[in-house]
Amino acid sequence: MKVQHVAVLGATGSIGQNSLDVIASHPDRYRVHSLSGFSNMALLAREVDRFKPRVAVVPTQKAEQELKRLLSCSVDVLVGEQALVDIASHSDVDIVIAAIVGAAGLRSSLAAAKAGKRLLLANKESLVVAGSLFMDEVKRSGTELLPIDSEHNAILQCLPVSQQLSSVKSILLTASGGPFREFTQQQLEAVTPAQAIAHPNWPMGRKISVDSASLMNKGLELIEACWLFDVQPSDIEVVVHPQSVIHSMVRYLDGSVIAQLGAPDMRTPIAYGLAYPERIHSGSDDLSFDALLNLTFDRPDEQRFPCLRLAKEAFSVGGTLPAVLNAANEVAVAAFLEKKISFVQIPVINEETMHQMISTRVESLDQLIEVDAEARQLAAELIGVRS
Repeated sequence: MKVQHVAVLGATGSIGQNSLDVIASHPDRYRVHSLSGFSNMALLAREVDRFKPRVAVVPTQKAEQELKRLLSCSVDVLVGEQALVDIASHSDVDIVIAAIVGAAGLRSSLAAAKAGKRLLLANKESLVVAGSLFMDEVKRSGTELLPIDSEHNAILQCLPVSQQLSSVKSILLTASGGPFREFTQQQLEAVTPAQAIAHPNWPMGRKISVDSASLMNKGLELIEACWLFDVQPSDIEVVVHPQSVIHSMVRYLDGSVIAQLGAPDMRTPIAYGLAYPERIHSGSDDLSFDALLNLTFDRPDEQRFPCLRLAKEAFSVGGTLPAVLNAANEVAVAAFLEKKISFVQIPVINEETMHQMISTRVESLDQLIEVDAEARQLAAELIGVRS
């Protein structure tokens, strides 16, 4: 069996850490070629010493100096976004795990797609911001694009092997509903950052946890699903499933519904992506059928959680509007975490930014980066007015 060489972009985040755990369990199949980290140099140094990759990538020269000081082994340390692009497209890399959070991971994910790598995608922004450009590159290069978000990975597992959707009636995208699904509007207005980052089921980063609480994460996933599976928002049903045991489902024309179930553990979709179409041990616990005794389902409330509605609108309008929404949301969430705005103001900032910017046809990545910057500036100005 040929050993596959893996680049883990975002190695210090939750997806990156789970990926390294799976890789470590299969040393006969995978070797780490390169790792990247953003702020946690102590953790990155430990992983570099553990896996001994050829390359480590950090964002700044200050981070480079800190990493080198902490390392016990020798490794090439590269700096900046171009270094991420270089390792994502390196000829010695077979698999790229794109787990950098936010728009910062866009260029490197696109580079991996252009280079025809097996791409395990956890970076939502690649499809939310640049869906048309990204999917064009996937088709042109023949990249194996395998989503490792639990929901999209579950959909992939539930689809026909041929990936032909003619027999599919709809996709059912599950959502935990976050920690505030039963909150009144008055309670939502008093939500604190500490409450918002305490996800009930999944250990996630601060920004993603807030997005989950606002249902923006589900909105972004809906946009992703539209690109990944070539469907429209009207083809997707969002189902609130607080237990997070059913990760997503597919409804077929004959009335059948096929679901993918498992313990809430990111190692399961990661292992599926690494070994596809084989299955390997992920390290996840077996699903206990005792956990299926009290499964519940509900519809999302788009009045209390309007971010889901905004995502549908952004994809339906198309063009650069999803990029605007994503940028505004990143700024709004950061402001909420810094206690500059309230939780319920996040969708307000998002909607005002969307409606003040004109959506244009997507032409290039540079254009999208300019739109991203403009939307961030506008969102920051709107926050300044409200602060």
